[in-house]
Amino acid sequence: MTIAISIVFIVGYILIASEHFIKINKAASALLTGILCWTLYVFGSPDRHEITIQLMDQVADIAGILFFLMGAMTIVEIIDAHEGFDTVTAILAKGNKRRLLWLMAIGCFLLSAILDNLTTTIVMVTLLSKILPKREDLLMFTGMVIIAANAGGGWSPIGDVTTTMLWIGGQITSLSIIKVLIIPSLACLAFPLLWASLRLKDGKEPITLPKTKTNLSNDKRIGKQVLTLGVGVLLFVPVFKSITHLPPFIGMIFGLGILWVVTELMHRKVNEEKRHARSVSRALQRIDMPSIMFFLGILLSISALQAAGILHILALWLNHAIGNMNVIVFAIGIFSAIVDNVPLVAGAIKMYPLSQFGVDNTFWSFLSYCTGTGGSALIIGSAAGVAAMGIAKIDFIWYLKKITPLALLGYCAGAAVFILQGKILFNY
Repeated sequence: MTIAISIVFIVGYILIASEHFIKINKAASALLTGILCWTLYVFGSPDRHEITIQLMDQVADIAGILFFLMGAMTIVEIIDAHEGFDTVTAILAKGNKRRLLWLMAIGCFLLSAILDNLTTTIVMVTLLSKILPKREDLLMFTGMVIIAANAGGGWSPIGDVTTTMLWIGGQITSLSIIKVLIIPSLACLAFPLLWASLRLKDGKEPITLPKTKTNLSNDKRIGKQVLTLGVGVLLFVPVFKSITHLPPFIGMIFGLGILWVVTELMHRKVNEEKRHARSVSRALQRIDMPSIMFFLGILLSISALQAAGILHILALWLNHAIGNMNVIVFAIGIFSAIVDNVPLVAGAIKMYPLSQFGVDNTFWSFLSYCTGTGGSALIIGSAAGVAAMGIAKIDFIWYLKKITPLALLGYCAGAAVFILQGKILFNY
């Protein structure tokens, strides 16, 4: 039974990794893999009632992650519908390419921590595609967007889905992860950014951001208000969890409800067409549901491996074969560039229970950094990279030659800083 489940999972994973070649959405492959793994598990067990109880317990945890992501995506879509992001992009309106590179990288680093790395990447790459006429410049800047967004998302509990999984699962707390990972994440961005800035061609060439136009004649004041409120409710999520001790998705849905009521009141006197275009109902239609389905499928798959005891066997093998936990986590981060980091983190959570590594243990902090930033090494290694690949039409081999060395430089630098600061500042 365990062999059959393992084979199904491996085949499913190959299909997920080969999405762009076989032309089958990875969400479909993930859903089938998850259901088949649980089906094989229940057929191989004499007590199907007990398996059902195990499944429902796992679904409760998975649902918390999915509701959190859906709420965050909807809030971002509401801000975008009101053109609130124009306030951010206006900062880039003047200057030369080198200044744009630095502002863009720092902006990505900060925005991805507040919003998330996927949304930040989509916004930034879309903007860059409009203001950088030379394709070579667009590709290089996009590569730095991926590195900056993943580095920024790694130190925030709401900046990257893997960090969010660890936060929701209780492995890390928000203040601790920020304190421990902010410096390594900065190093992960600083080294590639310095190198790219020094080698940037025509760095002093002036560049301007064209004025954006709206088909909705949207009031800029309203856009700024929605942006402020949207970012505010996102930042309130960890505060809400600390105060109430309720799961994070409750705080996210609470924030969405506040934003929903406020925007409805804002537009209660406008005509129906404009009101619908800016409504939460419209935003819900625009969120990336295939990604939600992908997370559902892959988390179901991982939970089946855990329930069947396969992940425990793998953890014992890693401990015996490698031994050093820092080396194991570092390798997991590199491996996340080849396969999706979501199942790797989900697997690690199941392989290493809290009874072995307690809340805010160094293991979880380092895992959060490595899986959040290691995926930058390949264009398909992170959600941000896949999104950028689709928008800017980046070639896999070009990225491998031009950006991968920079991403690995930053990844190794951040890992070294993490270990060094642990010995100097935190005594671990």
